[in-house]
Amino acid sequence: MNARLRTLGMVMIASGLFGLGVAAYTLLRTTQGINSLKAYSAVQGVELNYDENGQLTDRGTTEGAQKILDLVTDDWGYTLSDRELDPNDPIVNTASEYMYQMGTISYHTLHGTTNVTLDEDVEFEGETFEAGEHEFVNDGRYWTGFNRQHPIEGPAREQIWTGTAHALIGVLGVGAVTASALTIGMGLVGVIGGLAGTLLLLGFGLIWVSQADERAGRVAA
Repeated sequence: MNARLRTLGMVMIASGLFGLGVAAYTLLRTTQGINSLKAYSAVQGVELNYDENGQLTDRGTTEGAQKILDLVTDDWGYTLSDRELDPNDPIVNTASEYMYQMGTISYHTLHGTTNVTLDEDVEFEGETFEAGEHEFVNDGRYWTGFNRQHPIEGPAREQIWTGTAHALIGVLGVGAVTASALTIGMGLVGVIGGLAGTLLLLGFGLIWVSQADERAGRVAA
């Protein structure tokens, strides 16, 4: 019986050591990813704006920032972390900061204004649009919400939802996903390390119990 306990203990110790190795490797790779993401963010130099009270601002007002927060949290259903929105570290390098910055670009695009010039009168669905300049105000429409056949909406879509806006949103989306994945990686390090430590503790415990039983048996004899 004691021999079996020792064997089982050694197997658990070996499994624990293997788990610690996996945790160490995961920690190394995750840390490298975090450092790389921070370096990439630092090179870009994109920073969020805060007031003297540590509140987010957009174009100088907290009201503007609140509209962006509402877009991200209410319309997109993303939960922003106050811990990740740090006024002492305004560089965009966390998932919440990436999402907020994505919301900033999206909000101003969703409510952007542009001018469309018609060279001649155009009739569309019973309505006549005269030649000249027409101001178009986007009322919260995404790229797919425009009528491309419309003489004003069609050209306005290209002018409001520019390639730059799409590219920035895409890059920020990748940054948010990457930051979230790295956070999950750190969580895995904790889980794997905890399980490995438990296996080691149980393994040494089984060996200790088997040795104690042997000593007790020798004393009784």
